[in-house]
Amino acid sequence: MKKFLNDPRRLVRELLEGFTVAYRDKVRLSGPSTVVRAKPKAEGKVRLITLGGSGHEPGLSGFVGTGMLDVSVAGEIFAAPGAPKCLDAIRAACSHGSSALLIVLNHAGDVLTANIVMESTLRESLPVKMVLTEEDISGPPGDRRGLAGCVLVYKVAGAAAEQGESLETCCEIAERMQRNMRTLAVAVRTATHPATGHPIFEMAEDEMEIGMGQHGEAGTGRMPLKTADETAEIMLTRLLEDLAVAPGEQVLVLLNGAGATTHMELFIVFRRVAQLLEANRIKLARSLIGEFITTQEQAGFQMTIARMDEQLLQLWDATADAPYFAKP
Repeated sequence: MKKFLNDPRRLVRELLEGFTVAYRDKVRLSGPSTVVRAKPKAEGKVRLITLGGSGHEPGLSGFVGTGMLDVSVAGEIFAAPGAPKCLDAIRAACSHGSSALLIVLNHAGDVLTANIVMESTLRESLPVKMVLTEEDISGPPGDRRGLAGCVLVYKVAGAAAEQGESLETCCEIAERMQRNMRTLAVAVRTATHPATGHPIFEMAEDEMEIGMGQHGEAGTGRMPLKTADETAEIMLTRLLEDLAVAPGEQVLVLLNGAGATTHMELFIVFRRVAQLLEANRIKLARSLIGEFITTQEQAGFQMTIARMDEQLLQLWDATADAPYFAKP
């Protein structure tokens, strides 16, 4: 492993220090590992909070800003933050008459922390609701992992909160977005854990695996390496079938690079996705291509499709200004 690091024990602290200094007009550190908006939204408006392990930059703290998240509580590399830090963040968010929506990706450690936090908020009578993102179709219904689709939930729920909608309305919008999105991931090369230098999994040069998890968890099937067009067709077909998208409907497509896949490759894949949607008479309403939630130098990408209604499109198009997501 070759990386530009210092002491692995200070890895998260140093990356968050650098991140918040680089974007000091948008975010700041509150404590050693909690990223908050530099300019909080008006009192009384719903605060959006998320939690998750580090090592997936720019996610999740890259989406703290106007029209998106208010708080991101960061854990150590690939590990959930502790419940006390998250509870402190929620208490602060709920001060001055505000309420909070906690958005959590479905991973065991994150969910364990979130459940402990929610039990505490209930005892303290804090106005908090939680939404779990679980859109990875490689898992069985009812036990699916949360992948890059969380960005869509942050965006539409964040826009609703910025517009002054109630906690109940923001939660309903987040849950509607969650229900109407699906993600599938593919990997062609492993990542290494930056603190240990150990590879997450092994894969031959002529292989790829569809269904990889965010941390390199096993997928649904290893197969010979396919072309960009073949890979796009395999993945999009499964996603459209799982979401039951019908001709005439409109979708948003997100391609999220895993860390070592170039934009060149992502645009070639997206080209084929657009062709397939047109052939199936499905409208490509919006698209987003880039690196949003990565796994170090893992090579591959996640494909997310989302069924969009007019309200979700309006919220998607609303103004946002976070370090890694901006809409004028």
